[in-house]
Amino acid sequence: MTGQGTRTWLRGALVLLYGGIGAVHLAAPERLMPIMPGWVPEPRLVILGTGLCEIAGAAALTLPRLRGAAGLGLALYAVCVFPANLKQALEGIHVEGLPDSWWYHGPRLALQPVLVWAALYASGLLDWPFGKRA
Repeated sequence: MTGQGTRTWLRGALVLLYGGIGAVHLAAPERLMPIMPGWVPEPRLVILGTGLCEIAGAAALTLPRLRGAAGLGLALYAVCVFPANLKQALEGIHVEGLPDSWWYHGPRLALQPVLVWAALYASGLLDWPFGKRA
């Protein structure tokens, strides 16, 4: 698969992933309330807002003019939600529909930087590791 083919495939996967996760945030914010760190103000509104951001980012990835902004936004989003994911894992908080084991939490936490990279690469903001060498 060429670099462009990889980008296109990855973009499609991120559109599905973030579109789906965003829909869950909007449809059932109460399911995610227990994993919100205590220092987050208005956690329900934050969950709803992040759902809207995920859906907007997913949609913007499909539009060449907005793709760079979408990639940057989704990369920042992946960094910002890390504390909630970490809290869920370390405190063993059950979220309906998600596994409770470290077989889920370990890879999820480890793959967070991969999601940052994927958003930047799929949007064209980053060429590493497939870019041309100088």
